[in-house]
Amino acid sequence: MNLWGKRNDMVVHEREPFNAEPPPAALTGGPAVALTSLDAFFSRNHGPIPDLDPAAWRLEVDGTVTRPLSLSLEELRTRFEETEVVATLQCAGNRRTGLTGVRPVPGETPWGPGAISTARFRGVRLADVLARAGPAPGTAHLAFTGADVVPGARPPQPYGGSVPLEKALGPEVLLAWAMNDAPLPRVHGAPLRAVVPGWIGARSVKWLRRVTARTTPSDAYFQTTAYRLLPADAGPGRTGPGDGIPLGPSPLNCAVLSPVDGSRPPAGPAQVTGYALGGEHRTVARVEVSADGGRTWRPADVDEPAGPWVWQHWRTVLDLPRGEVEIVARAWDSAGTTTPESPAALWNPRGYANTSWPRVRLRCGPG
Repeated sequence: MNLWGKRNDMVVHEREPFNAEPPPAALTGGPAVALTSLDAFFSRNHGPIPDLDPAAWRLEVDGTVTRPLSLSLEELRTRFEETEVVATLQCAGNRRTGLTGVRPVPGETPWGPGAISTARFRGVRLADVLARAGPAPGTAHLAFTGADVVPGARPPQPYGGSVPLEKALGPEVLLAWAMNDAPLPRVHGAPLRAVVPGWIGARSVKWLRRVTARTTPSDAYFQTTAYRLLPADAGPGRTGPGDGIPLGPSPLNCAVLSPVDGSRPPAGPAQVTGYALGGEHRTVARVEVSADGGRTWRPADVDEPAGPWVWQHWRTVLDLPRGEVEIVARAWDSAGTTTPESPAALWNPRGYANTSWPRVRLRCGPG
């Protein structure tokens, strides 16, 4: 096993902080398969992974509430109804390499298509805990604060971010202590993490220590400065807190998992597989795949959604000609939105939200 109990073939972008994605084959699912094994689940971290004692740990619930709470893990388990949700978590920088092919994105992790994974999380609803605390009039946001201190933040601080109260009250938003029917691994936020389905993974704060009701969004660095979509012409020293568009709900996205980019398969019939994610409150309605760079298209078989917050795998068979081949894919969601063709139109200085057609370039030998 590799670091933190991960597969030996994980693509480790950084060891400290630990940032790693699985190889595409680890995400390829058969019909109706949704869950990612714990040893293949991607890891996105901003600072050293804390080692917390579950027996001494407590969750503080404060801010604009009438009854501040201080809860142990046992109190969370016994005072609130347990529930679970299957959710796909996706880093906002997933598929960043598609944007770095347009222009460099300095200082950011070069994620391929594997900064996304799906798990069954178990815990309690954030809404139930908040109801016990009694949000005061004017409360509009819920801020999460983790125990991981981020040296690269300005200034260095614990990781944190917030979601609007309307989202926080959704029954799908959990305070989770289990993952795929196993105790939450330390690398994924033990003893407790937030799970915010349908939103960028950055809002599912790990090693959770505090939930704060607020009238305004969090003023943490990762809410006010990072995880914001900046204009293409923004440069160092030209942006500051509050600039750009804050990232929240996940957009429609699609990726090819097999064949792998740069591989040399034989010419002839080949199965092409991938995933698509519909985003907040939407499912994937259609996926089409092309073996000639987008001149002609073939429909793919798309799995039925395993839940409202879960990716859908797709597959089709294409006849690959000899020589250089470019496979591309495009998706539509249940609202009729489709993925854009060119990554050039989406490029931004931090390489977020690449939803353009995935492109896999092959050199096919004799069939």
